[in-house]
Amino acid sequence: MPYTLILHVSGEDPILGEVEELPKPGDTLIWIQNPRRRDGKDLHYLQDNVVQVIWPIEKINFIEVVPGEGEEEIFGFVRE
Repeated sequence: MPYTLILHVSGEDPILGEVEELPKPGDTLIWIQNPRRRDGKDLHYLQDNVVQVIWPIEKINFIEVVPGEGEEEIFGFVRE
């Protein structure tokens, strides 16, 4: 199941892309498929035909995991 991520790379705008599996604690690289800006536009520093990019984990400040359409919504405390 692919995951959609938002990468916050040092000195860059956030990058949206997909991965087949989430990075593990010992990983030093992350492979991102279909990299683009959050608004869906192409990244200006990549060629038009690039479909996968490898970033070193050390350049990434943090990673957000975007919930998929099929994922269950989590509810907090509910008072009856």
